[in-house]
Amino acid sequence: MPIVTGTSPTAIREEQLARVPFFDGLTGEALTLIAEVTQEESHGLGTRIFKYGDPGDRLYIILEGKVRISRDVAGMGEEALAVLGPGEIFGEMALLDESTRSADALAHERCRLLVISKDAFDDLLFLHKDLAYEVLWSSVRMLTSRLRETNDKLTFLSTTGKF
Repeated sequence: MPIVTGTSPTAIREEQLARVPFFDGLTGEALTLIAEVTQEESHGLGTRIFKYGDPGDRLYIILEGKVRISRDVAGMGEEALAVLGPGEIFGEMALLDESTRSADALAHERCRLLVISKDAFDDLLFLHKDLAYEVLWSSVRMLTSRLRETNDKLTFLSTTGKF
């Protein structure tokens, strides 16, 4: 009887990463390197993943579910900045600029996340300069897209008098 082997955890993570727009254009080798340093986490509805001011020590990739990114505004309560779903990334800003968390992240519904620690991320980019270049440009594209969305929201708020 032949022995049937299952798909390796790294291969499964490579497939998951390949479906994330942030990693579009990365080579199979690059996806393998990233997959090897990921860990998986699950969070129940309402779980705080991190809070404003926490150390920025991990990047998160949503596999399933939704995550709400928000800030507490004095006198107003929680202000949702975004609700992110599968394939989206959050927590990357703190990895790039080594600052503390700029917002809270809460499980908006039960979710599964892939997590990359800052130390693993830094080591990976230091050892693989081609990968660092690819990740840099993916980061630039994502951050400029988010900046454009923020500009559109600010324009809307200022023209509707809700600012």
